[in-house]
Amino acid sequence: MKKYLSENIKNMPSSGIRKFFDVANMMDNAISLGVGEPDFETPWHVREAAISSLEKGLTSYSSNTGMIELRESISDYLNEKYSIKYDPENQIVVTVGASEGIDISLRAIINPGDEILVVEPSYVSYKPCVSMCGGVPVTVVTYEENDFKVTPEEIEKKITPKTKAIILPYPNNPTGAIMEIDDLAAISKVLIEHDILVISDEIYAELTYETNHVSIASLPGMYERTIVLNGFSKAFAMTGWRLGYACGPEEMIFNMNKIHQYIAMCAPTPSQYAGIEALTSEQREEDIAVMREAYNERRRVMVDGFRQMGLSCFEPRGAFYVFPCIKKTGMTSDKFCERLLFDEKVAVVPGTAFGECGEGFVRCSYAYSIENIERALYRIWTFVQKNIKE
Repeated sequence: MKKYLSENIKNMPSSGIRKFFDVANMMDNAISLGVGEPDFETPWHVREAAISSLEKGLTSYSSNTGMIELRESISDYLNEKYSIKYDPENQIVVTVGASEGIDISLRAIINPGDEILVVEPSYVSYKPCVSMCGGVPVTVVTYEENDFKVTPEEIEKKITPKTKAIILPYPNNPTGAIMEIDDLAAISKVLIEHDILVISDEIYAELTYETNHVSIASLPGMYERTIVLNGFSKAFAMTGWRLGYACGPEEMIFNMNKIHQYIAMCAPTPSQYAGIEALTSEQREEDIAVMREAYNERRRVMVDGFRQMGLSCFEPRGAFYVFPCIKKTGMTSDKFCERLLFDEKVAVVPGTAFGECGEGFVRCSYAYSIENIERALYRIWTFVQKNIKE
């Protein structure tokens, strides 16, 4: 069978996120801090909108770009929240999750050999998607001492005549880092100077703490060179609904939609009705605030817990992850996660799943109850005290 497989796919590593959870799921009394999805239910009024569409038999294909009512709702929402205005007729395509947006945006721009800058640590899909399109992923490293923010200097170092675009993953998974307006303005100068396109993955935009998210597309000179990716999974606890969207210049969206037509046809219709309700309901801000406040409380518990056990822990200001440094244990990220799982039955993700520069770190999600987080932290504390090297 191997002879039929693509060499590109055969040589591609599997996602590092799943490695330990399949084992943890087989263990009694194991605690997982690894899943990157909200532990809240989709709000009832959102579910009800989808149920109503099913009861009425509204299950046909929509327009390839998505229902116009949903695209209008997305346009209004982005303008209200982030001061970026997109024409719902030709600048928005509704996708099967933000993940499809990553895929079709890269397919639309990459010619063989094009280099795409990938800021790391970051979401596991970016590099494989670039490679599957025939592009060359080029890592731009971020550092804990700089709050895991990408700097103009680090970007400039990696730009070559083959550089076409950069994937900007903020708020960041796995670090929880954010980019504020001054940070974005600084990198914008480099991107404009070198004529670099931006794919801005803003799926965690609603989950920021002590500040509000700023989209790079709202900055001068960036709107016309930015594809904004977002969706409903994180802000509205709709991971399984598979509903996202991409926004950008008309010509870019037109060509992304051509790919979308052939690989997905359209996003699920009941999900689109649910999305309209999520964005237009008077309960929208309350729905989001309830989750954000709970995550913020858990964030403090988890950061304090890691610091009290003697580990350095960057304070995240977005998403729902912490990224503690485990170098004091003398173990690699992979070994730490393996031993923690088998010794104390706690599953976390090695930092190397998000890029080589994640070595010495692990990702822990706080999309779990306070009770589970505290139980997990006690077990991790027990493990660390046995292994920490001063």
